[in-house]
Amino acid sequence: MQNAERDTPPRTVRKIAFLRSVDIQRADPYIQRTVRDLAGEGIEARLFHTHGQAGDDDFPGGRQAVDPAVTPRELAGLVTRWGADAAVSISLPCENALRDATAKELLDAEGVPTVVTPLAATALLSDKWETKQLLVRAGLDVPRGFRADSDLLAGRGLAIPAYADALRAQAARIGYPLLSKPLWDSTSFGIRAVPDPAALDAYLLDPPPVSAVVEECVSGDLCSVDIVGEPGAYRVLPVCWTGTAGPEPVFTFADLRWCGPRPEADRAFEPVAARLVALCEELGVRGSVNVDMIYSGGRYVVLEINPRIGGATTLSCAASDTNTFTALTDMALGRYAPGPVRRTRWAVEFLSPERLPRGAREELADRVDLVTAHQLLIDGTDHGDIVVFTLTDGEEQQTVKALEDLHAVTGFPRQEVLDKIRTLLRAS
Repeated sequence: MQNAERDTPPRTVRKIAFLRSVDIQRADPYIQRTVRDLAGEGIEARLFHTHGQAGDDDFPGGRQAVDPAVTPRELAGLVTRWGADAAVSISLPCENALRDATAKELLDAEGVPTVVTPLAATALLSDKWETKQLLVRAGLDVPRGFRADSDLLAGRGLAIPAYADALRAQAARIGYPLLSKPLWDSTSFGIRAVPDPAALDAYLLDPPPVSAVVEECVSGDLCSVDIVGEPGAYRVLPVCWTGTAGPEPVFTFADLRWCGPRPEADRAFEPVAARLVALCEELGVRGSVNVDMIYSGGRYVVLEINPRIGGATTLSCAASDTNTFTALTDMALGRYAPGPVRRTRWAVEFLSPERLPRGAREELADRVDLVTAHQLLIDGTDHGDIVVFTLTDGEEQQTVKALEDLHAVTGFPRQEVLDKIRTLLRAS
């Protein structure tokens, strides 16, 4: 049922601003399709981006590079001076979602409705400890943990002599190994392993400069899901599998990331999805949130909810024939009408640490259903090329053969990646 109190544009929309904080290539090819469709309706789009380069192929509309240090007020001013009738946040990670949610407060006041989760909810979901409390109240499984306050550990402000011992006692109750995660960081950086009491002692003597959540280490399959919509109208996209969780932190793109058939896990996710949607309703989520989880022993343990689009958005769109960026734009246009979403095909993503050899992209596109292949930049560091391709159920063996033939000709994908794809698809 549609929510009658949803924000809708107060007038005809002729200009839509997209707010972005990282390279737009991670939204390829879905943002391009959305912008071209808008142009076909006579709606002008402009990208306000604080990082990376964007050319005509990346964003086939207007583009305006913005100082990364831009304040919410300055960002809102840029959007209103351009004459936007509505705005959509597609920023990540969470600190930039918070910037956009703050700008929303200013833009809404100027009559420019902005699609991003309200500021109060964005702030709660950006804080891992606050998010954990929300998840517990929603009846979801979370890792047991405690909050480690950096000010108290460093002796800043109020002196609490027993604080470190209190943390030791909480750690002993939970058991080892543990992981420490910065309270606000959402990019898997800054995670620190705490395997035993001696490691905790060292941690307490040299704590991180920011407050953290210290929690039990849950082993299992890492996975992610995007929930897109607004109160009364949410879509739960298919679960994407993104690696393996263990006692040591791993790079987000270290393993294959994929969306495909996994019937038992899909059934186990149904009640989790219902609770997550109910929580989105309670918080008034508007736009997209990304939920990180671990599937372990037949249950889903929820790690965090990021109040923004996720790093696996392209993967989930490719596997379900949906377009999250079009859905966000439809909210800005006041015409969002969600339908059921289901997985329609496999989608597989892998990182090639080296750039694709000359001609390999064309060869790859000839042999498989290629969604995207582009450079992966994180905080200005080149990690190689990221590749996403799809296949329908039943095409697993011929896809493996096509990639084996490509490897024989070009050496791409590298052998270890090919072996992982072969194992994944032949196990289905």
